[in-house]
Amino acid sequence: MAAEPVWSVDPRTGKPREQVAVEATTDEIDRAVRSAAATREALADRTARAALLRTAADLLDESGPQVIEAADAETALGPVRLTGELARTTAQLRSFADVVDEGSFLDVRVDLPDPTTTPPRPDLRRWKIPLGVVAVYAASNFPLAFSVPGGDTASALAAGCPVVIKAHPDHPATSELCASLLRRAAAKAGLPEDVVVLVHGFDAGVELVRHPLVAAAGFTGSVRGGRALFDAAAARPVPIPFHGELGSLNPVVITGAAAEERAAEIGAGLAASMTLGQGQFCTKPGFVLAPSGEAGDRFVSALTDAVSQSEPGVMLDHRMRGAFLAGTSERGGLPGVAAPVTPGAGGEHTVNAGILTVDTADLLAGGHAALLEECFGPVTVVSRYASRDEVTAVLALLPGNLTATLQMADEDPEAASLLAELTPLAGRVLVNGWPTGVAVAAAQHHGGPYPATTSTSTSVGATAIERWLRPVTYQSTPQHLLPPELRDGNPLGVPRR
Repeated sequence: MAAEPVWSVDPRTGKPREQVAVEATTDEIDRAVRSAAATREALADRTARAALLRTAADLLDESGPQVIEAADAETALGPVRLTGELARTTAQLRSFADVVDEGSFLDVRVDLPDPTTTPPRPDLRRWKIPLGVVAVYAASNFPLAFSVPGGDTASALAAGCPVVIKAHPDHPATSELCASLLRRAAAKAGLPEDVVVLVHGFDAGVELVRHPLVAAAGFTGSVRGGRALFDAAAARPVPIPFHGELGSLNPVVITGAAAEERAAEIGAGLAASMTLGQGQFCTKPGFVLAPSGEAGDRFVSALTDAVSQSEPGVMLDHRMRGAFLAGTSERGGLPGVAAPVTPGAGGEHTVNAGILTVDTADLLAGGHAALLEECFGPVTVVSRYASRDEVTAVLALLPGNLTATLQMADEDPEAASLLAELTPLAGRVLVNGWPTGVAVAAAQHHGGPYPATTSTSTSVGATAIERWLRPVTYQSTPQHLLPPELRDGNPLGVPRR
């Protein structure tokens, strides 16, 4: 691989700002992974891991103005949005420190010997250990919460896994700044700085997933890019887990009773959700089943009014802007598709949000597959159904999703059956809410059936740590040879069964 320059680019103008780094060569990837792997023994100290995570959060907070300025210059997401994202990121780091301290993630289970069972049961003691070096692929749309200091990094470090992070080309300067803060945090916690290593470059990402010392990978991005890496991870001589978030349509079903009851409220809520962050959230509601008839017309009218008032916005980069313009043009040109608000170019560097509508009968007639695929950016498709059977027929065509939403009335006869049909489609099912915004909580699940994700795991919430662990059972092992967490008397006080 040639060492190509890595530039920070202003998405508001499309012009380069500064050269930040160079793309990593094959030899540099090898050194990065090996240096990270050498820190595994030091990272086994749970107290030090928790200190690393809390110190990283403190340093990010202290450097907040610089981090937000760098991220805004490279993503155009704005200081308000980025201030919130930074707060979410540091809260996530601290929450994983709490997970490490509490210890239940080790899933300790002890079965004492019992010679009376058939077959006789020996002494069995089970817990979970870290997999090894984790490759983290940063996301374009969250330069903090799903990138260098984000959930994949935080959960992997919490599990005891060093990380090698492939920076996203849309925010290389932000990535460098955040990586330097994480490495400083490691040093302050008494750990080697190389528990976190940052690399740049497209080829570097491919080399990384193929490296024999990389034990697992976490990815947030496109179906095309994620599937290529997923296949590479599976094709290795020793395949590794690849936890990828690839794409999601995030369908919404509005019942007739809900439209009758609060059409204007639903329309305004959908507009706010689908235009949030210029529609660049992985949980943007991109496909809506709404009833035909007068109540459905009122919903579409309210949605149209709200979207019409949205301002043109800058997308994360000009490549994504071009894909949005091409994707909305293709979809808008399909038979039977109308545009109450036409999505498209708002200027040389901006886009306008839009709405596309189609009768469900036309959608089911065929030739409209693109409407059932994610279009990244501020657009949603509203399909007007005439019967409950049409809803069922469309839901049967949908791919896996991160979220599915039901908008229902208080006393809605269709609610139970629709909820049952939506549940197999997504990892998070919402009722009378909107999917943008993913709370960091123990009960959260941010994942879903393929292509939303490539595994059944979550990338948000406490259980995200489970992706980077594997179980091991010790049988008939002398006490002095057992890890302290498994010994009689539970000297470290970890939760166990």
